[in-house]
Amino acid sequence: MLDLSGSSILVTGGTGSFGQAFVRYVLDRFEPRRLIVFSRDELKQFEMRRRFYAPCLRFFLGDVRDRERLHRAFADVEYVVHAAALKQVPACEYNPFEAIRTNVIGAENVINAAIDRGVRKVIALSTDKAANPINLYGATKLCSDKLFIAGNAYSGNSSTSFAVVRYGNVMGSRGSVIPFFRQCAEKDVIPITDPRMTRFWITLDQAVAFVLDNFDRMLGGETFVPKIPSMKITDLARAIAPECRHEIVGIRPGEKLHEVMIPFDEARNTLEYPAHYVIQPQYDWWGSARRAAPGGQAVDENFSYRSDNNPDWLSAGDLRRLLADAAR
Repeated sequence: MLDLSGSSILVTGGTGSFGQAFVRYVLDRFEPRRLIVFSRDELKQFEMRRRFYAPCLRFFLGDVRDRERLHRAFADVEYVVHAAALKQVPACEYNPFEAIRTNVIGAENVINAAIDRGVRKVIALSTDKAANPINLYGATKLCSDKLFIAGNAYSGNSSTSFAVVRYGNVMGSRGSVIPFFRQCAEKDVIPITDPRMTRFWITLDQAVAFVLDNFDRMLGGETFVPKIPSMKITDLARAIAPECRHEIVGIRPGEKLHEVMIPFDEARNTLEYPAHYVIQPQYDWWGSARRAAPGGQAVDENFSYRSDNNPDWLSAGDLRRLLADAAR
């Protein structure tokens, strides 16, 4: 893991679930020169300022839609984690232009500001929904991923490099199904969209650690995908509320039966490592030698990484233990 002590780091969307976990993780393990929380919600910044205290911590009000504000915030910054996004599928479907302005135009603004300010490394957070997208949120995140990968060509001879980290559902994050199921348990009924449904799961600390690990690994242009467990939605419901009955309500618009993190069409560009995969870019600037870190093995040409073909599965008991650990 890259030692961030003495460095200047900025996280966009820094008052969200990931951003707060990222700040806590970095402050617990490193002594950064500056750790900047960039977000647009002054109330959440106020609450976060009361929760965390460190002389290195800075709070910048701003929106990734505002390129000039990003240009100011990125002054003397070495590392950026881009976590800001509109993420709720129904909200993005109903407000498509807002999703595009934040998730796509915002990505372009981050890229340009990072290059102009000489940021060393940028990691953008992606989602399983960006792989073979069937809803607008996934489509905007796929577009964002493509922009960040192409940003390595835009940076030219500058020192700025970009990479993408893609993972599945985060346990306990705001708006996720786990808090929703807990609320439903109070009414003794858990709504199940489809009993066959499966999902990938990762804890917040695992997500943060994976991002920091890839600051060390990245050369620029990669999409990093962690090996994480899957779980059936019915097992998830039993873990959260074992006594509640299930009510089948049907799959919502824009929702998949199973999640995909590496689609079949990306197999020819994918290398497997013990704990993660790397999707390599298909561009001349990457180089014919395929500069990826040693030890990776090319996957089979028919490979895909989906929540239903995953060899690693969580049981209800496994999930309860992970949630208990995360709550400590």
